[in-house]
Amino acid sequence: MTLTDRFTNALLYAIELHSQQRRKASDVPYLAHLLAVASLVMEHGTTEDEVIAALLHDAVEDQGGAATRDEIRRRFGDEVVAIVDGCTDTDLTPKPPWRQRKEAYIERLAHGQSSVRLVSAADKLHNVRSLIDQYHQQGEHLWSHFRGGRDGTLWYYRAVADALRQAGDHKPLVEQLDRTVNELEQLAQGNIEKTA
Repeated sequence: MTLTDRFTNALLYAIELHSQQRRKASDVPYLAHLLAVASLVMEHGTTEDEVIAALLHDAVEDQGGAATRDEIRRRFGDEVVAIVDGCTDTDLTPKPPWRQRKEAYIERLAHGQSSVRLVSAADKLHNVRSLIDQYHQQGEHLWSHFRGGRDGTLWYYRAVADALRQAGDHKPLVEQLDRTVNELEQLAQGNIEKTA
């Protein structure tokens, strides 16, 4: 895969959109997540469109909805928009109920295009790695930062990993995600058993 000026422009656009955003449960700039996801996609993907979509995978959901989608389409084309849309659980304000959104996302993921599953697997892998790091720092308090709480968050990442595994593509990346979700589940379960 060769990266062109389109990638550079996507990186600059991601910086423009997300420069003031921070990660949940920490003060880490959100751009760190976008770069990590793009890096994973570069390692496992095949197209520049996939890498660009990795940089912009949260742009519609977090930074402007339909207007941002239209701008991504104008700048980067229909394929990038299709991948970003596949990774977006909602562009509505206010957002629908959390569990409903997550169930719909998992259903779309199971039947969506391979490029969407690639970016989603990279996104979720980095999210779970970050959760493990934060769990070591915050313990059970970590779950208070998430709408799904402890049980919902663990359910969601397990369900995503299972859906991606059943789809059958991107096996090395999905296997990493599955192992990392297992680690998070074991950490959470171990802490529950200690306090019981």
